[in-house]
Amino acid sequence: MERFKFLRFFSFRTQLDFLPSSNPVRENLINGANTDTNGELRDGFFSNLVYGFLRRFKSGSKLSSPVRYLEKIDGGSKTEEEEKVYSWLYALARSEIYMAFEYVRSTERGLSFTEAEKRLKENGPNTPLEYTFPSSWHLLWSAFFHPFNIILIVLSALSYITSDNPNGCIMLILVFISVSLRFYQEYGSSKAAMQLSEYVRSPVKVQRCAGRVVQTELIVQVDQRDVVPGDIVIFEPGDLFPGDVRLLTSKHLVVSQSSLTGESWPTEKTADAREDRNTPLLELKNICFMGTNVVSGTGTGLVVSTGSKTYISAVFSTIGKHKPADSFEKGIRHISYVLVGVMLLVVTIIILVEYFTFYDLSESTLFGISVACALTPQMLPLIINTSLAKGALAMARERCIVKSLSAIRDMGSMDILCIDKTGTLTMNRAIMVNHLDSWGAPREKVLHFAFLNSYFKSDQKYPLDDAILAFVYTNGYRFQPSKWRKTDEIPFDFMRRRVSVILETESNPEGRNIQPFYRFIITKGALEDVLKVCSYVENVDMGEITAVSAEHHHRILNVVEELRNEGLRIIGVAIKNLQQTKISKQNMENEDDVESDMVFLGVIAFFDPPKDSAKEALWRLAEKGVKAKVLTGDSLSLAIKICKEVGIRTTHVTTGPELEQLNQEAFHEKVKKATVLARLTPSQKLRVVQSLQSVGNHVVGFLGDGINDSLALDAANVGISVDSAASVAKDLADIILLEKDLNVLVAGVEQGRLTFGNTMKYIKLSVIANLGSVVSLFIVTLVLRFEPLTPIQLLVQNFLYSVGQIAIPWDRMEEDYVKIPQKWSVKSLPMFILWNGPVCTLCDVATLLFVWFYYSSGGKLDESFFRSAYFIQGLLMQTLIFHLIRTEKIPFIMEIASWPVLASTVVISAIGIAIPISIIGDFMGFTDLPLSYFGFLVVLFVGYFTVGQIVKRIYIMVYKKWL
Repeated sequence: MERFKFLRFFSFRTQLDFLPSSNPVRENLINGANTDTNGELRDGFFSNLVYGFLRRFKSGSKLSSPVRYLEKIDGGSKTEEEEKVYSWLYALARSEIYMAFEYVRSTERGLSFTEAEKRLKENGPNTPLEYTFPSSWHLLWSAFFHPFNIILIVLSALSYITSDNPNGCIMLILVFISVSLRFYQEYGSSKAAMQLSEYVRSPVKVQRCAGRVVQTELIVQVDQRDVVPGDIVIFEPGDLFPGDVRLLTSKHLVVSQSSLTGESWPTEKTADAREDRNTPLLELKNICFMGTNVVSGTGTGLVVSTGSKTYISAVFSTIGKHKPADSFEKGIRHISYVLVGVMLLVVTIIILVEYFTFYDLSESTLFGISVACALTPQMLPLIINTSLAKGALAMARERCIVKSLSAIRDMGSMDILCIDKTGTLTMNRAIMVNHLDSWGAPREKVLHFAFLNSYFKSDQKYPLDDAILAFVYTNGYRFQPSKWRKTDEIPFDFMRRRVSVILETESNPEGRNIQPFYRFIITKGALEDVLKVCSYVENVDMGEITAVSAEHHHRILNVVEELRNEGLRIIGVAIKNLQQTKISKQNMENEDDVESDMVFLGVIAFFDPPKDSAKEALWRLAEKGVKAKVLTGDSLSLAIKICKEVGIRTTHVTTGPELEQLNQEAFHEKVKKATVLARLTPSQKLRVVQSLQSVGNHVVGFLGDGINDSLALDAANVGISVDSAASVAKDLADIILLEKDLNVLVAGVEQGRLTFGNTMKYIKLSVIANLGSVVSLFIVTLVLRFEPLTPIQLLVQNFLYSVGQIAIPWDRMEEDYVKIPQKWSVKSLPMFILWNGPVCTLCDVATLLFVWFYYSSGGKLDESFFRSAYFIQGLLMQTLIFHLIRTEKIPFIMEIASWPVLASTVVISAIGIAIPISIIGDFMGFTDLPLSYFGFLVVLFVGYFTVGQIVKRIYIMVYKKWL
């Protein structure tokens, strides 16, 4: 080991000499990372590189302000963590293999067991994320610590102190319901990122060296969590890469990167490639990434990054940190703070006035607490959660699972829906559409041999085979496969990307019967790989077979390029007459000899058709002000083809590599205009969503189902996934669709706007009525020099009023309201209160003046009489005001509330009128009222609705035109 340490030190110094001093990679890898935050050197070159990144990542700190949130959205550039990972991987991709060993302080024999154990202690277990999830107590505290909950608890405590036990108990029950609902929501979705560990739970073959004098290489199997930087891994089909790997050797290696890119088609990798900085990171041929898997081929690789230092961790470490602040919740908190300030001021003044009038501190305090209770919208948490739960049940009937109740409300505000085309806009299955020769003309012969290949292949039938067979059967072709006999088959693999069958027939399909039987090899597969084995091309019109020339090759590629630009998927078809080539039986066993000098016949074109419901659903969403943007990892041409089919404009399109080159301002402008964004990486999807949210001020929904969609799902205001999605996508989603049908989202948008509208009705109602009531109480107290309502009368009035509001979630919304996205407006609510609040206070003052001048005797007013009159007028005012503010139209004439709301209004009003003349009224200190007073109330409320309607129309005109 002493020798190993010496060599390691020598290698490290040599590495510095090899890198030029002006190389930016050298500055990023060495100078920028050799010291930690304390300026101390850390042991190990790789540790120096990522030490600062790890400290930031492990802290799990979240963005604490909008400024910091915007700093993360820096156009096409990357986050600090990603930039460090990118620099490290690009340096390795551009280096020779021997330099890669120098970078990670390893040798061609691998690490010793002792060194591997040491590095495991230094770097920790090889797990992709080191995210500390909030504990149950933390979530419970977050659910509890809400302004209205604190207000209710304080008032409840004061109520118990003043022996007002029923009121205190009611407020505690409301707090319990609110906290329980919120805790249940957040606890169920707090562990989504843990699902990423599924992608590295497998044993790994590692080459280690052993021996003190003579070291011997050993192949051992270790758990993926024990793999460390510097290990040499051996992989074969089906294996997962345990970290970011620099390839050392490769043989026909094909890797699936769908977990990162979303593209289902695998990519070839080779150890001999030398890359440059202009190559997109995920397209590097000599780098394999943690979380991807081997489809075919074999090889060895040097592990260069593990755990939280890998690319997948740098990308997905942001899960849970990019959710934008909920404007609705922020608005509720602002209202809470305003009400607390008003309550403290008004209640303090009322208690002081009461005390200096009656010199009874206990009675004055009790009255002040009662006023505070009246000012507090106690039903707000219950109304909000009831509205959301009602919306969730409605969406459940549309085959949706709503995980986060607040997502219902956010869907009402959503104005942009970002979707991945695969399986959402399309049927996610191939349909054959054409069969063309090398000149682009339809040829039945091409279809004939493609059919025979698909019919006789015994290997697994793929969707393209089913599409070919379905096309032949449904279009009435009679190719008589019974006249053919299969003698051999070369199955499909991802290295060759083609499949061949060898068939015999007694009749020559080419028209000349001069032999007892004819043997053909029929090959179909990826166009480029079929062309590789073709030396000839058939010209059907001239009836001859000619050698493939550069002109032929160029023409075929042009034909295929036109087809691909139309969004079609292409495979090539070729044949060879084995009788004419006289291949020996020994050569038949050699695939390369058999699949050579073939005749290229033409191509078969396939299309993944759009769903019948997609175009209608997108049109319905557009009618409701929700614009669709396609964010996909697929090719641009295919995305454009699908979008044209479903009615999405393709005037402005872009790709991930193009976005990567843009500065911040250009990036935001491009995202704003583009409707189709293709070839996007997971982090680019995240930045697109963030740009729309922060710069465009949009409420964004994202519909995705893959691992590559997880970041965008987490950052979107409304994350939507499907039942068949990857587990991490479902865990991060707010809504899960049991069917991939966009029409369900149309219903969700409508339900969200209904929920948002009814919630805003209650907020407007409670703020206007409560503030107006408290201001009136204060004025009346100053004028009459006695309490306008006793504490018990005030609490009963507030209780009846609160019970009547329970029906609000079952109210309907106007048709025009659900046609446009509804958002919390910072200006709208205060302006609405300023315009409409004084009208309520004026009605209360009018009641005071009427009772004073009409029913007083000798300048004195009976307290019981006034309290009876004031109790009924206040309760009816608070009950009927809802009908004025719930609509912009004339209430009861042009627009009528739902029957639950009407029933609630009638019942509460009847109870309020009956209480003063009942036995309960005697107990509460009420007295009977003359009929003339009720006549006054009729006139008062007619006048109130008239004045209120005029004020409302002026407010709407002023607000919409100038504000």
